[in-house]
Amino acid sequence: MKNQKSCCGFGSMNSDWSNLPKELLYLVLERLESPLEFRLVCKPWRSAAKNTKTTKMFTPLILISEPKKDIWNAYNVVVDKVLKLQLKLQNQRFCGSSKGWLIAVDENSVVSLINPFLGVGRKREKENSVIRLPPLSTPNRRRNFYLKRRYDHLIYKATISADPILDPNNCIILVIYEELSQLAFIRLNRDKKWTYADKSVDQSWRLIEEVVQFQDKFYALDRLGKLCSFDITTQSILNVNLVAHGAQHDRGYDYKRYLVVSNENKILMVEKCFVYIPPIRFTRKFRIFELNFKMGEWVEKNTLGDAALFVGDSSSICVLASKLGCRPNCIYFNHDNNRTADDFSYYGPHDYGVYNMEKKSVLKPYTEDAKILLKKSRQPSIWVVPSCVM
Repeated sequence: MKNQKSCCGFGSMNSDWSNLPKELLYLVLERLESPLEFRLVCKPWRSAAKNTKTTKMFTPLILISEPKKDIWNAYNVVVDKVLKLQLKLQNQRFCGSSKGWLIAVDENSVVSLINPFLGVGRKREKENSVIRLPPLSTPNRRRNFYLKRRYDHLIYKATISADPILDPNNCIILVIYEELSQLAFIRLNRDKKWTYADKSVDQSWRLIEEVVQFQDKFYALDRLGKLCSFDITTQSILNVNLVAHGAQHDRGYDYKRYLVVSNENKILMVEKCFVYIPPIRFTRKFRIFELNFKMGEWVEKNTLGDAALFVGDSSSICVLASKLGCRPNCIYFNHDNNRTADDFSYYGPHDYGVYNMEKKSVLKPYTEDAKILLKKSRQPSIWVVPSCVM
């Protein structure tokens, strides 16, 4: 496993790397696994990264906490490389990742948006790398005291609709909170406080597990696989519409479900089937369902083709495997939050790997050094996709 050091070593060579033509810089950027490496070279390269428009998709990275408290680094599972971000997160827990930003919650129920890649630049960029939102205060006041003490369990999952720096007017932060999995949201440049789904909306779902944005709406998935849609881009009231009824889960396993938008612009439901014998959890298989909008039902799929999925506490990610060097027709998963405890037992995080849809088997293709790094993590790891425009 390779540790990624600063690329500034280029400066010792007898070449003027800082004045390379923009066209050549673009070609360099397109060939890197992460724009972070590009930014670290020098100021002109950092400026070029911000001004370069590209549709390139970067490999999702796993953020892993070090044994030393509150320090996080990024690991690229495809090329076996550690990026030393030295991201510090005191008294906070990650509850989501979307659009290159991390969503975290602290002991005062304050939700923050954090871009770990902006923080490696200049002072102004570091200041922009953290956006603090109003504290989340649930309508049930009697529960607020308990939740403040258990802030690590306040928000189960979170996502954003747009980049808060590049498109703040369209940025909506949506969270699933409390053990009853209720919804709350805030629109970045329009709202001064959180809006909470009322009781009638909450009662229409059973344990919301996942939310994804698709086109101009949000879609929420409950424990039974029922899918509902709602539009909060122009209004603060949730007008909920049923999109699809539930899908039967595999009764031989415990399960957890994820939503992801595929490369073909389809909504997929990913079902992770696992065995849980506290404190040990083992994923045995995955099932994939595609939403049939017209029929309002889930249709099971047996293959992902050239796609690779990354699922976990982050917003789920779909990429073209052939473009990024990932394993095609596979699902990358990590030991994510199971709603009961974030601190790991003696065994550490162990339920991670790559599921091959064709062979119907779980692989752990990581090196021994990578496995040791993952095992040392004291909090659930999370996927994050580096943003190119930083």
